[in-house]
Amino acid sequence: MQYKLVKEMVQDLYSRPNVFHLDVEQLRRESEKYGIKTEFGNYNFSSSVRNRSAWATVYFGSERVRTKKLNPYQKEIVKNLPLTLEKLRGYLKKAPFVCVERKMGQNSEFTPHCTAYVSIHRKDCIRIAYMWTALLFDPEPDKEPHLYLVQIPEWQERERQILVFPEEGVTFVLGSDYLGEIKKGFLRMAMWFAKERGMLGIHAGAKLLRAKDSSGKIKRYSMLLFGLSGTGKTTHSCHHHYLNEEGEGVEIIQDDVVFLKEDGSILGTEKGFFLKTDIDPENQPLIYRAATQKDTVLENVMVDYQGKVYFLDDTLTGNGRGVIQRTDLGKENITDSINSPPLSELDGMIIAFITRRNTVLPIVSKLTPEQGAAAFMLGESIETSASDPRRIGESVRVVGTNPFIVGDETEEGNIFYKILKKNEDKLQCYLLNTGGVGEIVEEDENGNKVVRQPVTRVEIKEMAYIIRGIARGVIKWQRDPIWGTETPRKVEGVNIERFSLEKFYTPEQIKAYVEKLKKERIEYIKSFPNLDKKIISAVENTG
Repeated sequence: MQYKLVKEMVQDLYSRPNVFHLDVEQLRRESEKYGIKTEFGNYNFSSSVRNRSAWATVYFGSERVRTKKLNPYQKEIVKNLPLTLEKLRGYLKKAPFVCVERKMGQNSEFTPHCTAYVSIHRKDCIRIAYMWTALLFDPEPDKEPHLYLVQIPEWQERERQILVFPEEGVTFVLGSDYLGEIKKGFLRMAMWFAKERGMLGIHAGAKLLRAKDSSGKIKRYSMLLFGLSGTGKTTHSCHHHYLNEEGEGVEIIQDDVVFLKEDGSILGTEKGFFLKTDIDPENQPLIYRAATQKDTVLENVMVDYQGKVYFLDDTLTGNGRGVIQRTDLGKENITDSINSPPLSELDGMIIAFITRRNTVLPIVSKLTPEQGAAAFMLGESIETSASDPRRIGESVRVVGTNPFIVGDETEEGNIFYKILKKNEDKLQCYLLNTGGVGEIVEEDENGNKVVRQPVTRVEIKEMAYIIRGIARGVIKWQRDPIWGTETPRKVEGVNIERFSLEKFYTPEQIKAYVEKLKKERIEYIKSFPNLDKKIISAVENTG
């Protein structure tokens, strides 16, 4: 099939009479008709679909992009593609659409021009276009590459599908009105084009830290925080980590996707942050302040008849969302740029892989470059409501904690390892567990999974103190006999003994959990036969 025809079909939309080109202010006015005004003066909107439809997403193109195994539903999508495109061709001529153009990134190297078409057959869906404008920058049409996405929420529910044509820069979102599809749709395509230009698109937050070391000298580090949605990536990307001594502080860059270059520099993508709204002012003060500003836009958050917002009420969904503006995080916590300089201009880079486990994994581990590359490939966590609410709590592994990789995942791991080794003298890698310890999951008499033992959870402030200790270089480390990594003996502000495994498990239980996890890791890493052997060895030797 000639997929270039898909691009022509979308480009042809621009000048059609059924397509309306509205500016941001017009989109705002029309959208607010369908929202609820909150106590903060911002608006909350409701969608029918409340999480991404990964199970209905299919990549089309050459063998380079068609690398993912398909489930039965996805196979039907592939089988029916010619008929679907024929239906689309006719529908694009009939339905009313709004067209919005934005720019991704703010740099002189790579700023894709993004054109979105959102069907307003359901008039309330104009909010999708409005909310998306809050994420990206004003357009510069001469920028390359040109990316296109068409979202048709009213498409038949039984035919919901996300059709991705990475090499053409085109995505169709059919049957979903979730904002996350248009946001991630453009980022996914941009990551493919970035890789074609020698960069690595990564699903990670980014920031700069200024921290005082043990000698009293202020050092400046860039920091990457990898993590699946719902694990704390945005929370810690937008936290001050109590770096409050004179000269210390944070400079928040991005919360989601950035492009990493071989010299360690980082190119940001967005001006707005798409965060989960289970937030509170004590543990997430910067995010809470931003979420209560007038220019924030909320989605599926509990708001009562008087406009009062209940951020921690998950009656509607465990995946309530909001788009906050980076500038609302406070001038003292950001810089003008959404990019980070090369490592030659910094004292180093801290790379953190955020996982969420509730059994025997340490709450923080210091890694070698090989172990860091292994952590990238393992991409361990548990399923959250952001991706598949039907599987909440289940163990999951996603390379790079990035569900949006297009192409060979092994290639991504080898590229990442190459960057680590090239900059080894200035890089530190860590595995952060934002879950806890103490969980034993068993089945009851009906076969349902039940947690038989309470979990001692890692509090947000505890992980923030750990990150502060890493930045200051004052944590006392020791070799962990179980995992072959380094774990802390002491962290200022954290009672490490609170997470001692012996308080929750017998020696036999610890052994069983460890052996099970090591076995799973080794089996998984060996499924990438072309991966650098040193990465595979790091898993085999340390679990």
